Amino acid sequence: MNILMTGGTGFIGSHFIQRLVTEGHHVYVLTRHPKKHKDTEHISYISFRYSMKKLPFIHAVINLAGESLFGFWTEEKKEKIVASRIAVTEKLTNMLMQMKEKPEVFISGSAIGFYGTAEDTIFTEYTKRPSGDFLGEVTSKWERAAKVAEDLGVRTVYARFGVVLDKYEGALPQMALPIKLGVGGTIGSGEQWLSWIHINDCVNLLYFILKNDTMTGAVNITAPHPVRNKEFTASLASILKRPNLFTIPTPIIGKVVGEMGQLITEGQYVLPKKALQQDFIFHYEHIIDALENIYQK
Repeated sequence: MNILMTGGTGFIGSHFIQRLVTEGHHVYVLTRHPKKHKDTEHISYISFRYSMKKLPFIHAVINLAGESLFGFWTEEKKEKIVASRIAVTEKLTNMLMQMKEKPEVFISGSAIGFYGTAEDTIFTEYTKRPSGDFLGEVTSKWERAAKVAEDLGVRTVYARFGVVLDKYEGALPQMALPIKLGVGGTIGSGEQWLSWIHINDCVNLLYFILKNDTMTGAVNITAPHPVRNKEFTASLASILKRPNLFTIPTPIIGKVVGEMGQLITEGQYVLPKKALQQDFIFHYEHIIDALENIYQK
């Protein structure tokens, strides 16, 4: 397959490209700075100004670009979070319109922030109403921008990512640092849910979506067993063989990272119902197994 991708130099995108190349596909990575990267037999780096007429038939378009959520959420940061996602998605859908032959599938990144936070609600892809908070609004706008592909008759998937766990990239290194330093522990009440997924299962599920033409609409990229913060920190401390003695008050998190703190102090229980219905196999269903694998690397 020939695949056009944004976000190919990022955390999830770079891991996914490795899988695609291993399977023999060719990936055309859209980037603002193609000259910073070296083409290979199976990877070509191109700019957004590249003529679609020069490309071979594109079987799939994958959109994983966007400003990182991590950092203090100033108004400027929030504007970048929104604009980066919408602008790139609109560029991609404009490219789709220019293609005489439409791709078979369009996979567009989104996030479980669509659902909002709750301690006593189970969210699945069949939860239709977005939350009214900042992340709910961002993901809702992001998915509406991607819906142009659906309107063009292309199979469209909104990949709603949970917290993707990896030893060196993503959120886990920051989450593990206080525990490694011996000052980590439960955050707030510890009752808030963490909907997570191992990076390997994340990549495998994305590939499953790519190849399975029955997968459409929203798909949650999460493991089938979310955990509460207190269980996550206890498991992480156990794997790292470090103490888990402290409770970090919620107000401190707010002072350090601002509104972004809701990603840490609040949470949601999100199930990957569509993946389970399609008999997708998760290799890391439970947090302790995922963390053991990650820190054995």
